[in-house]
Amino acid sequence: MEKTDKKTDILNAATMLFSELGFEGTSTRQIAKEAGANMAMINYYFGSKEGVFLQIMEDKIAGFKSQLDLINEEKISAKEKLLKVVDRYATRILSNVSFHKMMHREFSLTQRPEVFNQIKEAMTKNRLVIENIIEKGIAEGVFRQVDVRLSILTIMGTISMVAHSPFKATDDIDINDEKQKEVLRKRLVTHLQDLIITHLTAPKNDHQ
Repeated sequence: MEKTDKKTDILNAATMLFSELGFEGTSTRQIAKEAGANMAMINYYFGSKEGVFLQIMEDKIAGFKSQLDLINEEKISAKEKLLKVVDRYATRILSNVSFHKMMHREFSLTQRPEVFNQIKEAMTKNRLVIENIIEKGIAEGVFRQVDVRLSILTIMGTISMVAHSPFKATDDIDINDEKQKEVLRKRLVTHLQDLIITHLTAPKNDHQ
């Protein structure tokens, strides 16, 4: 139990440090110190700093995949499923904006191809679940024919942009203030859910 807890301590410490300092700015020595562990433990469990980072990313992506699978299995319409996906994804990203920014930066730089490719593969599985929801809605006539991939990019891209630069051009929003962040989250979810209904819903008078 102690070893398992120490592994968790290392992951939690690394997540915090990666969020604050970025990947390059964080050392294994800092992670070990913050976790109350030693370098040998990090090497034993993860092999390297890249291994720690990859484990964190896989855990986060797998955690969201579990949420997506649960939503997809619910006995509700494709539209209701997609609205839930948007709510969960926006909530997830805005709950840890610093880490999301760091992750986005890592993907943009692609300096570690092996790590990038493994994470990309895991994220593809999540995207396929969302694609399946939309495609099923199209097949059932609930959604109209759309470019599924671009529709997903529009939704996810908007959430990412808000997380990276929360309306700073027009609003004075402090993303670190929990009350203001919740107002932003609700505003974002409402906008995207309205966008989904407008963009995807097949008109009732649309004859095939």
